[in-house]
Amino acid sequence: MLSIETLILITGVLLLLGIASNKFSARMGVPVLFVFLLVGMLAGSEGIGGIEFENYSLAYGIGTVSLCLILFDGGIRTPYQSIRSSWKPAGVLATAGVLITALITGLAASWILGLSVLEGLLLGSIVGSTDASVVFSVLRGGGVHIRPRLASTLEVESGSNDPMAIFLTIGLIQVLSGAVPLGIGLLVLFFNQIVLGSLVGLFVGWVGSWMLKHIRLEAAGLYPVMATALGLFSFGFAAAFGGSGFLSVYLTGIVIGNRRPVFHRGILLFHDALAWICQILMFTALGILSFPSRLIEVALPAIAISVVLIFVARPIAVFLCAAPFKFARRELLFLSWVGLKGAVPITLATFPMLAELNGASVMFDTVFFVVLVSALVQGWTLPSVARYLKLEVPARRLAPVTLEISSLRNVDGDIVDYYVDEDCRAADKMIKNLVLPEGVVIALIVRAEQTILPQGRSLLQSGDHVIVVMRPDVRAMVDRVFALCDHQTQEIPPELEFPLRGAVRVSELEEFYQIVLDEDAEATLDELIRARLTKDKLEIGSTVRFESVVLHVREISEQGTVEYVGMTIGPQPNPVTPPKLTAPSVEDRSTEDSSLETSITQTNKASDSLRAEPGQ
Repeated sequence: MLSIETLILITGVLLLLGIASNKFSARMGVPVLFVFLLVGMLAGSEGIGGIEFENYSLAYGIGTVSLCLILFDGGIRTPYQSIRSSWKPAGVLATAGVLITALITGLAASWILGLSVLEGLLLGSIVGSTDASVVFSVLRGGGVHIRPRLASTLEVESGSNDPMAIFLTIGLIQVLSGAVPLGIGLLVLFFNQIVLGSLVGLFVGWVGSWMLKHIRLEAAGLYPVMATALGLFSFGFAAAFGGSGFLSVYLTGIVIGNRRPVFHRGILLFHDALAWICQILMFTALGILSFPSRLIEVALPAIAISVVLIFVARPIAVFLCAAPFKFARRELLFLSWVGLKGAVPITLATFPMLAELNGASVMFDTVFFVVLVSALVQGWTLPSVARYLKLEVPARRLAPVTLEISSLRNVDGDIVDYYVDEDCRAADKMIKNLVLPEGVVIALIVRAEQTILPQGRSLLQSGDHVIVVMRPDVRAMVDRVFALCDHQTQEIPPELEFPLRGAVRVSELEEFYQIVLDEDAEATLDELIRARLTKDKLEIGSTVRFESVVLHVREISEQGTVEYVGMTIGPQPNPVTPPKLTAPSVEDRSTEDSSLETSITQTNKASDSLRAEPGQ
C-alpha cells in the first residue's frame, strides 16, 4: 500500500507529465486523449513507472467524478443559442443515434469475438456514445474551428448522449445477470434516466443560479466552489433517485452559465482549470489500469470492431438521424467522423468487471483498444477532414490583453473586445467620429504588443483590439459599428431605443448603421429635428418620424439645441447590403462587481485601469 506522501508525489508527477504531453500534443497534432492514455500506460505496472493498479471500482469512481466536473464545465460554456440551434438533431443523435450505433457495432462484435448476441450488444452499447470530454477538448481547444451549428450539434450531442449509453449498458448487464428481464423493466429504467435526470438538472440549475446571484459571500473564491458544489449535488441527487447524473449535471451547468451568476468570469476560469486536472488524472489513471500485453492479444479483433464502428455504424446512425434536419452532405460526413470515443466507454467497460460477467476482461481490453484507435485515427485527422470538407471557419483572434471586472454583486454592464478587421467599418476612423451610443466607453486599445490610452482623436487601425465598456441594451448598435462591411447583421428589435448625440451627422448614421434617411448627408440629428419641429413644439419627448427611423428628443440645451436623441430603427425601404458582425475576439464579460475591481493582464505587463469617453 502506497503512503499518502507517495500518492501526492505520483499525482504531482502525473499532472506535470500531463501538462508536458499537452504541449507535445499541440505541436505534433496528436490528440491529447491519446497522449494522456499513453502516459498512463507507461506509468503502469508493465511500463517504466511500474505503478501497480488494478482497482476497477476506484477507476470507476475517478472516471465518474472527473466526467461529472468536465460535463459541468462544458455546460456552463454552452449558450442557449447553441441549444436552440441544435437541440433537435443533437437529441435524436443522442438517443436513436446511440441505439443504432450500439446495435450495428454489437452485432459485429458478437461475430468477431465469438460472444453471445447480448454480450456483443453490451460491448456495442459501451462504445456507442460520443465522449463529451474529448469533443469539448477538440472543438474548444484543439485547433478545429467549424461552423457554429455543426459545432453546437456535436457539443450538445456529446453532452447529452451518456444517459442512453449508460441505460443500454446497465440494462444489458442486468439482463445478463438475471436481475431484470427484457421488457417493461428496461423501459422504466430508460424513463427514469432521461426524465429524472432532466428535471433534477433544470431544477438545481435554476435554484443554484438564484443562490449564486443573491447569496452574498465575503470571499470571491467561494463562488466557484459553490458552483462546483451545485454541480456535484445535481449529479448525486439525480443518481440517488435513478436518474442520469451525467445529464443532470450538464443541464445544471447550462442553466447556471446562461443566467450569468456573480463572479461569472472567475467561475469559468476555475472550472477550466478543474476540467484540465480531471482530464489529466482520469485518462492517466485509466491508462495505468490497462495492460499493454493484454491489449496486443485483442488487437486484431479490436481493429476490426473499430473499422465497423468508425466506417459503418456511426455513419449509418448519423445519416439516418441527422439527414432530416437539412445538414449538407459534407456536414453529415463530418458528423460521422466525429464519433470520438474517450473516458466514458472505458469507464463503462468497468461495469462488466464489477458485475463479474463472463468475458468481462476481454470486453475491457477491446474497448480500451477501440478508444485508442478512435482517438488516434479520428482525433488526429479531424483538422484535415474539416479542411477537406471545407467546413473550417476563421479562428477567433485572441487579444494579447484582457480587461476584466470582477464582482461580488450584479452590475448592468458588458465588456467586449472587438477586433478591427481591415474591412471593419471602424477601421481608419477616429474615436470621436464613431457613432457610438451615449454612455459607451472605449476603455483600451491594444495594438501589437502596445496598450494605447484612447482619446477622441485616436485613430483605430486594422489589427487593433478595442475593449469597449457598455450597457447590454446598446450592444446591438455597437456591434454594427465594429461590423464587417459586406455581410449580414443581426436584426435590431424595433422596440429598442438607442441614445445618440445630437451632433451625429446623417452620413455617419447611414455609414455605420446601414439605414436610409434620404436627407442632407451633412445635416446633424439636431438640425433634422429642429427643421421638422417648430420652436414651440421642440421639447423633451417630442418625436420626429422618418420612413425607417424614429427620433425622440431626450435632452435640450439652454440654447435650444438637441443634445441627445433616442433612436429606434424600423424596416428599411431600400436596404443596402448590410454588414456582418465580427465575432468578438474574446468572450463577452459581464461586469460583476459593486467595487468594480478592474484588472488588465498582459504577458509580463500590468497596466492601470483606463477610461476614456468616445467624444474626448
